[in-house]
Amino acid sequence: MTKITSKTSISSPASSDSPVSAPLLGPRDALDRQLIALLQTNARTSTAQLARKLGVARTTVVARLARLEADGVILGYAVRLGAEALDRGVQAYVGISISPKAQREVIRRLSQLPELSRLASVSGGFDLFAQISAPTTSKLNAILDEIGELEGVIKTNTFVVLALRVDR
Repeated sequence: MTKITSKTSISSPASSDSPVSAPLLGPRDALDRQLIALLQTNARTSTAQLARKLGVARTTVVARLARLEADGVILGYAVRLGAEALDRGVQAYVGISISPKAQREVIRRLSQLPELSRLASVSGGFDLFAQISAPTTSKLNAILDEIGELEGVIKTNTFVVLALRVDR
């Protein structure tokens, strides 16, 4: 008697010939979450220091970091500059309400603003939430006028950042 088995695999978009396992989205357990929190505080912490803080072997930290990177949970390690070094000027979050049929065009136009650092679709009282940086309040005001004049924008509500309390 011949036994027939079926094998299902997920193919990577870059290489449709090679099967890959489906990555887990996010940390798998509390140890992963603690490891990520430590790295968010200081990404330059050595694996030996991380292992001591977590109470595990260094090889465990190395293996978990490799898996988190391979799964796309950790995308990289970066240098964050302080506000003084960046001279960010004025930061603001802008809630934007738009007419439904204008969404694509408004997003396209907003994405062309060099002062825009983030744009997210959100639920609640606004359709979009934008993060804007400007050198001065008068430049911020001009950018807000420009956003408000876009066809399809119904209203905006601006929240100026006074101080950053947590920046990961």
